[in-house]
Amino acid sequence: MNLFQTRLPENRLHESFKQIVNDPNCAPVREVIQAWGAGLLDRRGEQKKFVTEFQTTFNSSFWELYLNKAFSELGFSVDYTKTSPDFCVTTPGGYRFNVEAVIADRPHDLLPADTDRSSDDGKSENTLKLAGKIRDKLDIFTGIKGNKFPYSTLKHVQGMPFVIAVAPFNSDHSLMQNNELINRVLFGIDSPDLSTGSQEKILSVSKPSGAPVEMGIFTNDSYKEISAVFFSTTGTYSKAVVESGVGSFVRATRYREMSREAFLLAEGIGNLGMNHHKIGPLNDLFTKRSEYGDRIFGSDMHLYESCVHRETHLDGLHIYYNPFATIPFDAGIVHAGEVTHNFYNVEDDVSYHRHPDGALVSRQTWV
Repeated sequence: MNLFQTRLPENRLHESFKQIVNDPNCAPVREVIQAWGAGLLDRRGEQKKFVTEFQTTFNSSFWELYLNKAFSELGFSVDYTKTSPDFCVTTPGGYRFNVEAVIADRPHDLLPADTDRSSDDGKSENTLKLAGKIRDKLDIFTGIKGNKFPYSTLKHVQGMPFVIAVAPFNSDHSLMQNNELINRVLFGIDSPDLSTGSQEKILSVSKPSGAPVEMGIFTNDSYKEISAVFFSTTGTYSKAVVESGVGSFVRATRYREMSREAFLLAEGIGNLGMNHHKIGPLNDLFTKRSEYGDRIFGSDMHLYESCVHRETHLDGLHIYYNPFATIPFDAGIVHAGEVTHNFYNVEDDVSYHRHPDGALVSRQTWV
């Protein structure tokens, strides 16, 4: 099925879809997105429905296309005869798990148009949307709201890890956020203090009505049916732009972590704090470095042309493991060096994160 062959009236087409179809410069990008659907677009009885959703609602289908390619990049296979949950995945070693994809989208705006999505109100709204989408998928799995065929009753799901893959598409700020909000939802922690590295606990976030919504759902057994969460803010249209090779301007932020010794040898003590490095006429690097004990943490923010930028399909992907899961997700099956692994230690009541040095945090493109 051709994702971009339109059979629907213009007024039903999503604005993002129309922009991609109508721009002749996007032809290579369309080819990349089409290729991501290998196997998925051949799913019997689902092709027409999927293409219609891609053309009319766009973001949720785009996220599934990204995930489909990601599983292929990891060397996994998908059983496309199973339509619920979205992906029945098997590793080369025979390990099987099921993945349900969901996004926080923007069907309507709960805040005024000029509200800063990076403000406390904006963060709370976006946090609640992520938490709500995960809750909705848990309810479908358990059948708690009267679903006739909950996922937990399906033969290929029983006894297998159940993973939710979630991404935020609900505001322009979503493209610039890191994993701060999903850390709130899953581990109940806020972003680290830049001077001490400590992270404040967040037990709940209030709805506009004042009703509290629990945070830190992976710090107890309230979501034990969910084995893990896959998360990314970079599995967006810009990922396809980068992979297509179309000329663009890129803003990319990468996580940095190194020993103090390595830092001193590579960069020198003068690069502590925030610094601007002019690499070329259209190539700027903004570095941030903080010292905690014998480790140096920080970020590199690049502003440059796409011909300089390098990024893989898996760059920016996170896996969060639920220590209370009835069926845990094996932390040893994803070996890709770009993927960040996030854990919660029950005994010490602390989260820890295996961020690869250079892990992609956020990225935007301007074509």
